[in-house]
Amino acid sequence: MSETTGASYAAAGVDIEAGDRAVELMKEWVKKTQRPEVLGGLGGFAGLFDASALKRYERPLLASATDGVGTKVDIARRLGVYDTIGHDLVAMVMDDIVVCGAEPLFMTDYICVGKVHPERVAAIVKGIAEGCVLAGCALVGGETAEHPGLLGEDDFDVAGAGTGVVEADRLLGPDRIRTGDAVIAMASSGLHSNGYSLVRHVLLNQAGLSLDAEIADLGRTLGEELLVPTKIYSLDCLALTRTTEVHAFSHITGGGLAANLARVIPDGLHATVDRSTWTPAPVFDLVGRTGDVERLELEKTLNMGVGMIAIVPEESTDVALATLADRGVDAWVAGEITDRGDHTTGAALTGDYAS
Repeated sequence: MSETTGASYAAAGVDIEAGDRAVELMKEWVKKTQRPEVLGGLGGFAGLFDASALKRYERPLLASATDGVGTKVDIARRLGVYDTIGHDLVAMVMDDIVVCGAEPLFMTDYICVGKVHPERVAAIVKGIAEGCVLAGCALVGGETAEHPGLLGEDDFDVAGAGTGVVEADRLLGPDRIRTGDAVIAMASSGLHSNGYSLVRHVLLNQAGLSLDAEIADLGRTLGEELLVPTKIYSLDCLALTRTTEVHAFSHITGGGLAANLARVIPDGLHATVDRSTWTPAPVFDLVGRTGDVERLELEKTLNMGVGMIAIVPEESTDVALATLADRGVDAWVAGEITDRGDHTTGAALTGDYAS
């Protein structure tokens, strides 16, 4: 009897067996993220979360967010380092959710690859699982999609969606902010996951720097610096809400500090942030100096050393700073909320960065 010679899924470039092996390799990492409310394990068509756990809330509000990591994945691909990019994904999703005061509950991921390399996919999921542990949420499911012909064999992208919950009367946001509130900045771990199209253009394309290059100002290779994971602030922010009064948070991502802070400022009030209260990490100066990038453009694109903002009553400042210090978070009072006397709103940076 002749062998089958017709077209097949495998011949088209999709390896189902490799996908199955990737699932087996990632199971141990996903298991580490489980919360008591999670039912079942990997392999089902949907992740299950026992919503009866929300009965303790008077009026539970579900918060959801979705995001990706952007072109930072290109750095991971070039370096062949796949187990940190998942931290970035969790941070971008769950730190958005915690801004309203919500506790992260669970997350799903989507990994798209040109070709399934099981160990690489498992490494990516390992990073996502580790990030979920740091955020206090469960990884309840996901999807790995193989797209031959659309992506190169080593190309990949990641995205995720998350859900959290907050009591309605504890919802944080603009309506709580008052004149005289303090603006507390929390230090970023580096570039985080925003602005990498600019960073890659300046450092890799224009300057032609190698990812293996030792950069004296950075104290490590360029690649190591660019792959530093985004800091996950979720549990730190929740700790603040338990120890003192918090009016709002702002996650500093694409658009920079001023634009993201302005998103939580109510009409008629203004946030002023003093640059002289901190010194941005050397990587920000490296990008600006190498590409002759104007400061305003840098500030519109990168976080400039601040990854999260907490807005608290002035009398809560000491407790807030002590709470963050106890948790190992570098934080400081960077500004205040003032009354503009009209119905316009916004945020601005003043002064010069400390040297």
